[in-house]
Amino acid sequence: MVRTYSSNEIKKIEIKNFNLLEVSSGKKKFLKYFFSNIATVIMFICNHCPYVKHINMELVHLANDFIPKGISFLAINSNDTEKYPEDSPKNMKKVFHQFGYPFPYFFDETQEVAKYYSAKCTPEFFIFSGKGSLYYHGQLDDSRPGNLIPVTGNDVRNILKNVLKGINIHPIVKPSYGCNIKWKDSYK
Repeated sequence: MVRTYSSNEIKKIEIKNFNLLEVSSGKKKFLKYFFSNIATVIMFICNHCPYVKHINMELVHLANDFIPKGISFLAINSNDTEKYPEDSPKNMKKVFHQFGYPFPYFFDETQEVAKYYSAKCTPEFFIFSGKGSLYYHGQLDDSRPGNLIPVTGNDVRNILKNVLKGINIHPIVKPSYGCNIKWKDSYK
């Protein structure tokens, strides 16, 4: 496990549509059909990462708290499954059902989505406005395996609460760290 940090730069990035395998249905779907006109949370996660395993239940709680309020959540796994078979679509589907993810879980086989967003680690979060501009990039909260800080989702939760209150949000970056995205040999 290599601890990797997400970028601490504010990037000019817009939400973008991709056509990816959604593992619960086994079908390719366009991401745009899951975007919200209020806010969309895009999470780069995977199955094997201990940092993601540490927060899995909070991802479910967070999504269950905000999906009824019109905010959408999408999870994306971009890892190389030849080197990390635990992250295969078959195993993603198992994790999807095990935790009862209330959001779609997509497989980024070509890694084009991770490259577009410049995602570096799992977990890593991007929150976009309903118009597609970036509100937030970074961590879920300060909790990590072994640091004894409770998993609350506070960083993401606070942004989403402010979105719902109509507060104008300028892009905020609070770097995440976790496992590096497992790039295929053709991209490093």
